[in-house]
Amino acid sequence: MSTNGRTVVVDTYLSPFSKLKPVPITSVKLTDGFWAPRIRVLADSTLPAIYSKLEESGAISNFKRIRDKTEAEFRGYPFADEHVYKWLEATLWLLSYEHDEFLKEKVLETVDLIKAVQEPDGYINTRFHGKREERYKNLKWSHELYVGGHLIQAAIAGKRSGACPDLLNVAIKYANHLLETFGPGKLEIADGHPEIEIALPELYRETRDQRYLELTEFFIDIRGRGHLDSSPYFVDNKPFKQLEEAPPGAHAVRFFYLVTGAADVYLERGDDELWSTLNRLWNDVVHTKMYVTGGVGSRSAGEAIGMAYELPNDTAYAETCASVASIMWNYRMLLATGDAKYADIMELTLYNGALSGISLDGKNFFYTNPLADRGKHRRQPWFPCPCCPPNIARLLASLSGYFYSISSNGIWVHLYASNETTVEFRNKNVHITQKTQYPWNGRVELTVTPDVEDEFALHLRVPGWTTGGKVYVNGRRLDIKVFPSSFMKIERVWEKGDTVRLDLEMPVKLIAAHPLVISDTARVAIKRGPIVYCLEQADNPDLDVWNIALSNDVKFESKYDPNLLGGVTIIEGDCLYLDPSNVSELYTEFGNYSLKSKKARFKAIPYYAWANREPGSMTVWIPLIDFYQRTVVPTN
Repeated sequence: MSTNGRTVVVDTYLSPFSKLKPVPITSVKLTDGFWAPRIRVLADSTLPAIYSKLEESGAISNFKRIRDKTEAEFRGYPFADEHVYKWLEATLWLLSYEHDEFLKEKVLETVDLIKAVQEPDGYINTRFHGKREERYKNLKWSHELYVGGHLIQAAIAGKRSGACPDLLNVAIKYANHLLETFGPGKLEIADGHPEIEIALPELYRETRDQRYLELTEFFIDIRGRGHLDSSPYFVDNKPFKQLEEAPPGAHAVRFFYLVTGAADVYLERGDDELWSTLNRLWNDVVHTKMYVTGGVGSRSAGEAIGMAYELPNDTAYAETCASVASIMWNYRMLLATGDAKYADIMELTLYNGALSGISLDGKNFFYTNPLADRGKHRRQPWFPCPCCPPNIARLLASLSGYFYSISSNGIWVHLYASNETTVEFRNKNVHITQKTQYPWNGRVELTVTPDVEDEFALHLRVPGWTTGGKVYVNGRRLDIKVFPSSFMKIERVWEKGDTVRLDLEMPVKLIAAHPLVISDTARVAIKRGPIVYCLEQADNPDLDVWNIALSNDVKFESKYDPNLLGGVTIIEGDCLYLDPSNVSELYTEFGNYSLKSKKARFKAIPYYAWANREPGSMTVWIPLIDFYQRTVVPTN
């Protein structure tokens, strides 16, 4: 049994094909003005609010009715248990570095309930409890292994956080039941919803029991053999290693959980064919099927991935859970390679596609994240299928563990925010203090204090969004080229109090979509640093933001407003306001009408912060007036 004591979500310390090893969640204390307040809100508001909803919805009472042997009916979807397990995992990560008596009490109560409902053979699921004849009869839709995977992940969080280590025994007993039930010559089918493929590799890392890793490989390899109707929705249309693309029609969260589990297998096995598949799928997603926000899964029908360049805006699904899963996948790809392109996608999705999924007060959530809206789409405190609230919660609760890693030659910095961390490297401690106003400012200052003088490399990520920058050590500028989307290596003998300053250029950019993204033809998006911006009615009260147009030579003004939306940098500039009211024809020959316009000013806010005020229209993609210059007639 592992006794490493590392509070990490992905423990690749012994993984032979992991270039990077994570720094524990508990080793990094966020002190910034962006993430630290959100963690406070998570503890004070989000996790208590989710628990209350779990009680109201019946997810908790599903366990109590079994423990208390009542006649109460099961409530909710067959997979309602997973919402409890994800809340439990999130809370356990939080409790590893934050003391909260109320949350600790609810955790212990919940763990006691889980122990009480496990059946003697290890099976555990409140929907099918005591109904052996119904087990695994409808794996396409019952989500039994999906639910069990979340139980295992919660148990690992309990062990590594130290908050309830004995829950791991429940997970092991359940996993051993799976070993007896699934595999060659046994039940040869995968679950309709991947997740067990992420949980079992981590259980292997915790116990070193190879059978859990072998069962993961079985669940991945069994796909594409017709057991799930050969359906792209279940990612069953082809054997996994033969997939050429993220299948159009594939349920987005299913797909991203599956590739995350496959990446875990690669980190242990080093299968070249598997790695080739993962990179082929990554390139397909990032270059043809991902929103500018990092959101993934464009179709509302089936919560699915679309075809290449099928990225509508107002009907965008971009489920919050899919963004969380994308971050999980890219993190594992980063650990395998140390390639900054994966960290770039992590950061993009974190600040935009995922963070938009939770309100500023931490009590309301988006299930879907459209990029244009007419004021109808609002965050909700709960959903009939409430998978997203506890999923964004567990990401935020473990966020500090994504900032740093170590390799054989040094320390790597993936993300930037003011924090203090102590990194164990070569059996010695290196204390790092990071100070920055990121993501609003590109200056990052680090103070490096090793216990003893030591020679090693500090690898600083240069984000793909920057146009360049400068780096200084102890006030002296280094003659190093700053390449976007790379890790900059600074190798030296480090002494106590050495300072590093990274000045990243952070201009406002106009982003154009690929020409085949027809939803964004003749439109641009605004981006500054890692933040994607949008126009919202609340900031442009006299204008319909859908009718605002920009020129490609627009001059932007950026300023930080500490009193707006929790403190944000806003972007302002001149625009043209289009008035189509004088155009009577629905269709006319291009160039045969005059579209009135007037000069105006616009204000843009970060996309993640929209829908936190009164309802109103919103858009990310803005018409580029130069495209219409032959038909737009100024009137003032």
